[in-house]
Amino acid sequence: MCLPGVLRRAALRNGPQRRYDPATDGQPERAADMRVKDVKKVVLAYSGGLDTSVILRWLQTTYNCEVVTFTADLGQGEELEPAREKAEMMGIKQIFIEDLREVFCTDFVFPMFRANALYEGQYLLGTSIARPLIAQRQIEIAEMVGADAVAHGATGKGNDQVRFELAYYALKPDIKIIAPWREWELTSRTRLIEFAEANQIPIARDKRGEAPFSVDANLLHSSSEGKILEDPAIEADEMVYQRTIRPEDAPDAATVISIDFERGDPVAIDGVKMSPATLLTKLNALGRANGIGRLDLVENRFVGMKSRGVYETPGGTILLAAHRSIESITLDREAAHLKDSIMPRYAELLYNGFWFAPERRMLQALIDESQKSVAGRVRMKLYKGNVTCIGRESPNSLYSMKVVTFEDDQGAYDQFDAQGFIKLNALRLRLGAMAGRKGGSL
Repeated sequence: MCLPGVLRRAALRNGPQRRYDPATDGQPERAADMRVKDVKKVVLAYSGGLDTSVILRWLQTTYNCEVVTFTADLGQGEELEPAREKAEMMGIKQIFIEDLREVFCTDFVFPMFRANALYEGQYLLGTSIARPLIAQRQIEIAEMVGADAVAHGATGKGNDQVRFELAYYALKPDIKIIAPWREWELTSRTRLIEFAEANQIPIARDKRGEAPFSVDANLLHSSSEGKILEDPAIEADEMVYQRTIRPEDAPDAATVISIDFERGDPVAIDGVKMSPATLLTKLNALGRANGIGRLDLVENRFVGMKSRGVYETPGGTILLAAHRSIESITLDREAAHLKDSIMPRYAELLYNGFWFAPERRMLQALIDESQKSVAGRVRMKLYKGNVTCIGRESPNSLYSMKVVTFEDDQGAYDQFDAQGFIKLNALRLRLGAMAGRKGGSL
C-alpha cells in the first residue's frame, strides 16, 4: 500500500519512522530521501493518459501541493481536450494546452535538419528534439504562475529523464524537479490501475489491458519500443507501424515532387509556399503513401544500456535527402566536409539532452553560417520506401558545366596543372617509400 502523503512528509522532516519493506513498497529505503522538499506549486507535463493522471493525483497527495498542468500539441495526432476535462475533474485550476507545432518546426526541427543530424548514423532524433521545447515551455509557465517545481513522467531507465532535467536546469538553475518514477512504489501497470481506481481517476476501457509496446509521437516522427519489441532478433509486427504503409504496398508508379529551400530551410513543395508545420505535414503524407521512413534500430542510450526502437519519420526522411541534395551544389567542399565531421557530435548532443548547452549553440552558429547560400530547388522521386534526388538547381550553385565538361572548356581548367598538383600531394608518400629503402633518395 502507498504510505499516506502526510506520513511520508513527516518521515522527510523527522527522519525514517520505519524501514520500507520492498515486498510491500516496491522501493528501497532511500526513496524518501530522494524527494525534494517544501514544494508549493508544480507544473506537470501532462498528456491526460493513465501515467500522467496518476502522477497528477500522486503529486497532490504526496506533496500536498498545487498542480498546474501543461499539455503541448506537437502534432502527435491526439485529441487534447480530454486532457483538459480530466484535469478539471481532478481539481486543477490552471490548465495550459498549447499548439506548439509551428514553434517546434521553426525553432527546433529545422535547425536540426540544417545540420543533417543523425544519431549513430541512422536515427533522425524525433523524440530527442521534442523534449527541449516541452521543458522550455514548462519553465516559462512555472515562472508565469510562480511555481517552484516542475514534474515529468519519464521513467528512470530512459533518456527522456536526462533530456528534460538538463533543459530544466539550463533554463532555471534553482528549479525543483520531481520525477515520480524514481520515487514512488507504483512499479507496474497493475499498481497504476489500482491507484487510479482508489483515487477515482477514470480509465478508458481500452487502456486497462497491458499495451503491447509504448509509443511516443509528434509531428516529426513516432517511436515504438518495449514489450513485444524488446527482442531485437524478432521482426517487428506490422501493427507497430502507424505512420507508413508497407513499402511493398506502395504505388507501382513513382511520385515526383519538388522542394524549395531558402537559407537551408524548406519553404515550398511543388512551388507552393507553406508554413514549416504545414510543409512537414505534407511531406509526412507523401512519405506515408510511399512507405518511406521506417527504421528498426538498436541504439546506445545515454544512461548506458542498449535499446531497440522502431521509428517512423516519413517527412523527415524525405527532407534529409532533399537538404543534402541542395547542399551538394551550394556548399564549398571544405565547408561541406567540416559540417559532416561535426554532425555526429551535434547529433550526440541532441540525443543526450544538451540542446541548451553552449557547445550546441556554438555548433549551431557554425552550421547556420554555412546555410546562407543553401537555396534553390530539388526534385525528389519517391518510390516504394526509397527517396532519390533526380535534379537540383540553385542561383548560388558552385557546379560549373564549363569546368567539368569533357569537351573543350575554353581554358577554364588547364589539365596540365594536374601534374604538379599530383606530384606535390605525392611528395610525402614518395619520401616515406624512399625511407623504407636503404640508401634510397629522390
